[in-house]
Amino acid sequence: MLYVENLHKSYLIANTPVEVLKGVSFQLAEGEFVAVMGPSGSGKTTLLNCISCYIPMDSGDITLGGEHLAGLDEDALAKVRNQKLGFVFQDFMLLDGLTVRDNILLPRILSGGVDDMAETYADDLCRTFGIDHIKGKYPSDISGGERQRTAVARALINHPLLILADEPTGNLDSKSSRAVIGSFQRARKNLGATIFMVTHDSFAASFCDRVVLLKDGTVYDTLVNAGQRSAFHDRLLAAVKAMCGEDSDDTDL
Repeated sequence: MLYVENLHKSYLIANTPVEVLKGVSFQLAEGEFVAVMGPSGSGKTTLLNCISCYIPMDSGDITLGGEHLAGLDEDALAKVRNQKLGFVFQDFMLLDGLTVRDNILLPRILSGGVDDMAETYADDLCRTFGIDHIKGKYPSDISGGERQRTAVARALINHPLLILADEPTGNLDSKSSRAVIGSFQRARKNLGATIFMVTHDSFAASFCDRVVLLKDGTVYDTLVNAGQRSAFHDRLLAAVKAMCGEDSDDTDL
């Protein structure tokens, strides 16, 4: 469903090109929940930004639902972002002046597509993610975990092919983090969602089907979850430790 092939991306820093992604390749099947982890500077955010069409790749190919993203003009890219991608950010990115329900409907509001079906689906999402009782409240009146579950529901309102989640548990306590991961699991089980998550949180990543480890702009390893979360968490911690080195400050990823 998502294919990333030999992806390269460089930035010009002080007139010197610095290569951040160095031939990254991987793929996601429909309905998978996959995380990418790596130390600071490994290229995680750049990878996410390339997939989301916010920055252009230098070379390589990204295919989403059979459509090649390279070479699309701005109008086509905007359509991909609005109709094929859903976004969940670390800082929630909810509008304080809108209720929970209206925040969920926002992508439909912006595209002029709010109809009875969209409103019914918004209510269904509220029930699915346990926020039906707060759908009339405003973001300032609810907890961080509730805000992030609202953001997950908003990401799904347009039935996207792929949800991109950028450190979705980064600002949450452990209880709220678990609730958000539970929301992703329900989205996948009940709605068939495909999720690609950038995270430093090894506990959150341990619920994924696979974890792609990035180091210095390349795929260092890919770990597959055999079904026992705690055992997978242990394997993940060991792999991160081996990747970062015994004395690295990033071994707590």
